[in-house]
Amino acid sequence: MSASDEGIAGASGYAPHPYIGGRTSVLSALAAWRMRWPGAPRVIVLTGSPGSGRSRLLTGFLMLCDPRFRKQLPLDAMDPTTVPPDLPAPAVPSAQGRTAAQLLELLADHFELGSARGEDICTELAAREEPVTIVVPDVDRAGPVRAADEPALVVRDVLKPLAATPTVQLLAEVPRGLAAELAAALPSSQVRIIDLDDPEWADADGLVRHAEAALALGPPELPFCADPSARRALAQALAQRADGNRLTLQLAVQSLIMQPEGVDPADVSTLPGSIGEALDLHARRLGADPQTLRLVLAPLAFAEGAGLPVQLWGPLADAVAGRDMSRDLADGMRLAAPFLQPAEGAEQDQATAPTARAQAADETTGGAADTSTDGVTVGDGTDGGRSRTLLRLLHPGIAEEIRDGLPDIQGAQTRIAMALLDAVPQQDWSRADPYIRDHLAAHTLDAGLLPQLLTDPGLFAHADPVAMRAAIEAVPLDRLGAPARTYLRTAPLLTRSQAPAGLRAALLESAFVEDVLAPYAEALHRLGFPLPWRTLWSVPLAGVRAVTTGALWPADGAPAAAAAPDGTTATVPPGAEALGDITPGPASAAPTSRPVATFIVPEGTPGSLTIPAADGDTSAGTATGALLLHDLLRPGYVDADPAQVRRPSEEARAAAPFGFSHGPDSLRVWARANRKEVATLILDTPITDAALSPDGVLVVATERGVTARQILAAPSTPTVPAQRTGTADSAAPDGLGGGHHS
Repeated sequence: MSASDEGIAGASGYAPHPYIGGRTSVLSALAAWRMRWPGAPRVIVLTGSPGSGRSRLLTGFLMLCDPRFRKQLPLDAMDPTTVPPDLPAPAVPSAQGRTAAQLLELLADHFELGSARGEDICTELAAREEPVTIVVPDVDRAGPVRAADEPALVVRDVLKPLAATPTVQLLAEVPRGLAAELAAALPSSQVRIIDLDDPEWADADGLVRHAEAALALGPPELPFCADPSARRALAQALAQRADGNRLTLQLAVQSLIMQPEGVDPADVSTLPGSIGEALDLHARRLGADPQTLRLVLAPLAFAEGAGLPVQLWGPLADAVAGRDMSRDLADGMRLAAPFLQPAEGAEQDQATAPTARAQAADETTGGAADTSTDGVTVGDGTDGGRSRTLLRLLHPGIAEEIRDGLPDIQGAQTRIAMALLDAVPQQDWSRADPYIRDHLAAHTLDAGLLPQLLTDPGLFAHADPVAMRAAIEAVPLDRLGAPARTYLRTAPLLTRSQAPAGLRAALLESAFVEDVLAPYAEALHRLGFPLPWRTLWSVPLAGVRAVTTGALWPADGAPAAAAAPDGTTATVPPGAEALGDITPGPASAAPTSRPVATFIVPEGTPGSLTIPAADGDTSAGTATGALLLHDLLRPGYVDADPAQVRRPSEEARAAAPFGFSHGPDSLRVWARANRKEVATLILDTPITDAALSPDGVLVVATERGVTARQILAAPSTPTVPAQRTGTADSAAPDGLGGGHHS
């Protein structure tokens, strides 16, 4: 249908879509796409300027595609060309807040695919006999970090491969700047761009109806809300002036209802023609400086995540403006109200909304403000259960308009980042507001300062790993320091496991030791985390197929010398003394023995000794591998005769305080006395073998190397003396899986 068909549909007496109120031509094009009408494109790219209404349009169309919602719509009264057939609902993986990788995982889970990589997903979908229908909304809001430009990654890594897959019928809502790039990857016969700002898709009557409906919700004492003729006249003037932009019209209506004086439908200069004009006209009609309104809203325009905690609004407004904004905020709550809304994803009972608005005003201005600010109070488990009021702007288009109007965005973000850092109590991240912990990296990324921030192990452990990873990945690798590169290497494990802060700290502690960054590992032990282990050492050694622990008893009674893999005596690197400062347990207390770990490695490994066959023959084809000795409690290989190594006796193993169980890439340690789990280890590479000494030193071999961790939990005292030894004591506690027990 063309734009002129809108009038034909109205004249035919069809009922408009109750949620959209129009858009007949677009709905007809989408319905033809859904039913795979001959000549309809396989891929549709829906786009438009901020506030054009594409998200609302797509929501309304998906209601027609979902069997549950179809029952609630007057389908028989609607234009039949706008109603798609009754088919199973399409897959709708929303891009909002998600990275490209997360979006691929969502698709893989939905279609029960064996891989979450883009090329593999498309290969599996292409092999299906029946085509699949996928709708991807909110690409403009993709990613947990705005400055990381995740929408471009979603288009490149997700949408382009899907669009190129012949069995995929794709509808994607994308920003205008990326629409042409997505469409260019396909033949023109297979793709169509629907730009809602194009006259072909105009819907003037629908916009007028939208304005009338919004005005009708206003107070009855206002003539243009209660009188149908006055309401119609004002709605027509507003729609004509807004030039198709739904957000401009919405802001104009909210402003008029709040401050009806000074508006003349016959004078277009009193009506906004853009989002920016809606801001400026509202400020002037309330007797305020438009720039003041923009500065008041600026912290929210830069806010990340679900919303900005209201207690941070004032300090960040001061930072952006470069002056004290407390009085402006106190006087400007009513000024800002039409442009605010509750934080997304939070729920609030309407009966308590005035209380929440009052709390927002009190927390921002010390109780001196009007109570008309819209907000939402949410509980945050990481903040001691204290209620936090979150605010955000009504639409991302408002934020874009405010940011574009600032003379120095990078400078504003720099001042915001400094203000957030100042708000961390005694630089203790455990006491910081969750917003600061999770989103400081995003602000410093936009300020160009993120590499300087990435030296604090405490922030690494406390921050949301999804947002932190997205921010760090947006920085060129050559600009990152060693700690940041370690975090980036570990981040996939942190995000995949959804580990809490304590486990994140433990995994990062091991990663720092693996990357020879011992001071950063030690710093994590000083931050109050109840870490389950201390990583003693790690060696990058490929091909280790088995590990054991034991004690080295030199034949001459002298301590064995530490040696490097090439046979030379190894020196303990700086920081090793602190790392190895562990009180030895019963198995290592004897002065004539030395706790060691043994590795079975491929023959020819530097410094290794060939393991002879059972008859002692070491000729070619008879040896069973090679062996390396390593000190158990500190870095350094040991140059000694493996024949002098004694493994713990069965009695010592039975009396050991801990047992363990491991699967392909995870391991759990528990106290034998009460079967209570004391440590959980998850890895990003498969476990080759593991051993646990009676002293509680856990040695784990993976495809990457071998790492030793001292379990720090205090052994529990058994309530009933153990009366059996052997396999019964080594069984895993309930719920523990895995293929290895000790």
